[in-house]
Formats: sequence, structure tokens, C-alpha cells
Amino acid sequence: MTLFLVPNLLGVVPPDGVLPARTIAIARELTHWIVETPKPARAFIKSLSPSRAIADLDISPIADVNLESLFATQTDIGLLSDAGCPGVADPGANVVAAAHAAGIRVVPLVGPSSILLALMAAGMNGQRFAFHGYLPVPASERAQALRDLEDDSRKHDRTQVFIETPYRNAAMIEAIATSLRASTQVCVAADLTLPTESIERRTAAQWKREDAARFAKRPAIFVLSATAR
Repeated sequence: MTLFLVPNLLGVVPPDGVLPARTIAIARELTHWIVETPKPARAFIKSLSPSRAIADLDISPIADVNLESLFATQTDIGLLSDAGCPGVADPGANVVAAAHAAGIRVVPLVGPSSILLALMAAGMNGQRFAFHGYLPVPASERAQALRDLEDDSRKHDRTQVFIETPYRNAAMIEAIATSLRASTQVCVAADLTLPTESIERRTAAQWKREDAARFAKRPAIFVLSATAR
């Protein structure tokens, strides 16, 4: 029995344009799934042209699954989040931990991780970096969090990576432009792997001159460095 960690697409694109053939081939044959949300999971699995009808597959949400019963089936299982890699800024780590505890083989499959893609494309320190998830929503707390990340980056030469809910991207960019030192570098990577993908790196001062509204409602990753040149 094997628990396969299956990366999901980051948007509506043909699977074979993003996922390796091996990942698609393995996922097509899986009949048991643990997923973040069933509806998008079914849409993703259907896009892979699975070997069995969707109605014949066992698709269980992470929140409701009985891992002991599922592991007892001794059937290969796929773990899937709504986008990107399960367990990385997404649910699934508890399932993987339970599999290790039960002596079940765990196999991560290759696919898109928006966090790593953004880090790769930012041209900042990839030897030392930290991912922080979402920053605080209130304006004053968000500004302080940005300054704290900037200070940590300068002190430890560490790249900082974070995300925001798409409809708050414009507010985040405006906060970056007004809260950080003028020379601090920030990369905004939006719509990664999609036809509308854009990856733009500027100083905080330069972001002040940009139209932040064009990033509204677009999934984005923010990468910050106070030491990059």
C-alpha cells in the first residue's frame, strides 16, 4: 500500500502542460482519494481521464475521513489539496504523519508548488528562506508584520515568502510600497503556470508607482528580500 501525494493544478490548464507524465499516469489509476474539497477534486481527477468513472471512485474529504479504516483497505491512496502540493501551505500533513506511523509507504509526486516556483523566479536567496502563509489583515498589523519580515531578512540574509487572499492583493502591494524601506526588493508572482502568468520584481519604492489594482483577484505569491540587489 502506498500513499501518493498528488500535486493539483494552480488553475484551469491542460494537465499535461504542467504535470509530468508519471504523475498523471499514477493518478489516473488511483481509486481511493483523500481530498481537501470534493468538488474541485472531482474536476481535477476528471481532467486526468481516469481509468474508472468518477462515480466509482472513493473520494473522501480530509475533515471526515477515517484514516484507520481507509488504511486497513491496503489499497493505494491519493492525497490531494485544492491547488498545488498537499501538506505545503495546504491540509494533508496529518494524513502523511498518520501514514508514517502506520508503516505505510509515502510517495510525493512531482507537480507545481506556487511557493517554490515564486522563490525560483524571484532571484533572491534560495539557501535561506521562510514561508509565513498569510499576514495579518488589519492595516496597522499588516504593516508591522511586513517591517518585521524586512528586519529578519536583513539580519539573517533570509528571503521571506508569503501569500494573500487574491481580493486583498492590491492592499498588500500598497502596504509594501508604504511600509518597507525604499530599497527592499519584492517580487509578486501571479497566476503561476497559467496563460496570464506574471512575475515582477521591484523595489518597494518602485511598487509605489505601479497600479496595484491589476493584481486584484489573481492568486499571487509575495517574495521579499532586504539584502538582494
